[in-house]
Amino acid sequence: MAAAVAGRCLWRVLAPRRGAASPGLQRCLPAVPPPGRPYAAAAAKTAKKSSQKPKQEETKKKKGTMRRPLMSKPVDDVYLTWCYERPSYDVEVAVGMLKKFQELDFTYPKQHVYVNITLDMALQKKKKVDPFASIVLLPYRFTDEMNKVLVFTENKEEAEIAQQNGAAIVGGVELIKWILEDEIKMDFYVAVPEIMPKLIPLKSKLKRKYPSARRNSMGHDIPKMLQLFKEGLEYAVEEEHLIKTRIARLDMPTEQIVANLNAVIQDICTFKPSSYDDFMALSTLRLEEGAVRQLSKSRPKNFPVHKGMNRVSFY
Repeated sequence: MAAAVAGRCLWRVLAPRRGAASPGLQRCLPAVPPPGRPYAAAAAKTAKKSSQKPKQEETKKKKGTMRRPLMSKPVDDVYLTWCYERPSYDVEVAVGMLKKFQELDFTYPKQHVYVNITLDMALQKKKKVDPFASIVLLPYRFTDEMNKVLVFTENKEEAEIAQQNGAAIVGGVELIKWILEDEIKMDFYVAVPEIMPKLIPLKSKLKRKYPSARRNSMGHDIPKMLQLFKEGLEYAVEEEHLIKTRIARLDMPTEQIVANLNAVIQDICTFKPSSYDDFMALSTLRLEEGAVRQLSKSRPKNFPVHKGMNRVSFY
């Protein structure tokens, strides 16, 4: 029994291992170089693919931006609206159609009429027109709301004139602390030139409401400034190129609605760069409820700045 166990142990020691070659056989076999790193080639392939991806994406974008030209007039009574150009109308006709739609839809007859104006803000050499804000005094008022205006002055006579013309608050540098602490909040702020150096701490707080001659909120004609900012209509460029504002009530005569629209367009044209022919790319008339009507190339009468802006398109 002991001899059998010793024989098995001796066999385990002397038996060759699996996959092991004898020393003599190793001498006869040629030397094989170690295999190369497969992941290096894979990395090179991924680098090539990644360099090709931007080119493929650019070609896809170029292909995606191509659009078929729109047809001018539909032949059939039923058609896809986005395949055809939107028809255009005179501004007076467009306002009349809005009034007609209100009657058919049974909506509120005294609702506000809004205008959306899309501007071409791009300039040469990859520059843009800076977004702007303004206030315009319309020829025909359509609301009884009055803006609250604060007047900065340290002159007693000017303070009395401001109070007589409906200023909400009149004062000097003592108001700066209350404004910074949000104790006083007004719709607009106007000032006389003499007090402007003392109002510099309010510049970052008031931002575009800070009095300035460019916005007609700084000057000596206090009654005129108060009338403009109390009764005026404020508008601003949103989303870098869009102006949205209300201009009238639907129950007003068509002539008054058109006159208010012309006043807004005239004020917008004052911000037009001198190198521009057409500043307004697209404009839309819409109601507070229901109908939306696109104005294309509308301009005020007897205003020669814009060519072709005299039609209204509906959709």
